[in-house]
Amino acid sequence: MEKSFRVTLIHIDKIMKKVFIYKNDVPHTLEIAAELVEKLEAAGIEITDKTDDADLIINVGGDGTFLSLMQNHEFPTVPVAGINTGHLGFFQEIAPSDIDRLINRFLKGELKIQPYNIVKADIFFKDGREIAHRALNEFVIKGQGTHPIHLNISINKSFIEKFSGDGIIVSTPAGSTAYNYSLGGALVDPRLHLLQLAPMAPMNNTAYRSLTSSILLPANDTVIIEPCDEQWTSMDILYDGVEEKYDDIKCIELTLSRRKINLVRYSETTFWDKVKTKFL
Repeated sequence: MEKSFRVTLIHIDKIMKKVFIYKNDVPHTLEIAAELVEKLEAAGIEITDKTDDADLIINVGGDGTFLSLMQNHEFPTVPVAGINTGHLGFFQEIAPSDIDRLINRFLKGELKIQPYNIVKADIFFKDGREIAHRALNEFVIKGQGTHPIHLNISINKSFIEKFSGDGIIVSTPAGSTAYNYSLGGALVDPRLHLLQLAPMAPMNNTAYRSLTSSILLPANDTVIIEPCDEQWTSMDILYDGVEEKYDDIKCIELTLSRRKINLVRYSETTFWDKVKTKFL
């Protein structure tokens, strides 16, 4: 009994921490990732190949790589730190030169975490099928190819408008700085819990009337998008760089998902500091 007790009694500080690394295949990224692995192992940190087995996920690359990580690993709730080897670096705020400091803070349990909302799209088809997708930035719903589209837009089952134009984009606060911003949508601090609906090239003339500005919706609201008639049931749906083509769509319901990701915030830089340095 004495021997068994000594084997099972392990001090929590001696449990090896685990890190999952995700990266793109750009040569500079691969060099930084190799340096990261070397330093993690030297600090006694194990490299794991499973996100749900990790204490921390480190993404090496740009914002596109970060979005790829989310999609390919189903939006893990394990804290994610982004080492930026790309260009804009809105999600990826850690410089390669700060790897040592990241490891030190991780070992000391001093990482600061900020939750980010995810938007979910439930797609219902006329034959009774259902498909669900999630996105960190946005969903873009448009006609296939270069064709405009006519859609009925409702909020919480209350009809709002018949939209005519290139399409509709529904974004999270994180996505407000992406495609939404280029369409003239509002920039939204990610600490707010809401959805933004923005029109893409809306038609507004004597034949068609569409809202020409974005709409901000509370966290619990549901955006319902339906084709106006049989002619518009085929749509292109894009989310975080992924494109899908669907036919015979009955309706699409978009909501904030209950699932959130946890992003490591490395500096005291605020969202608006980032907006100033990245866009102005």
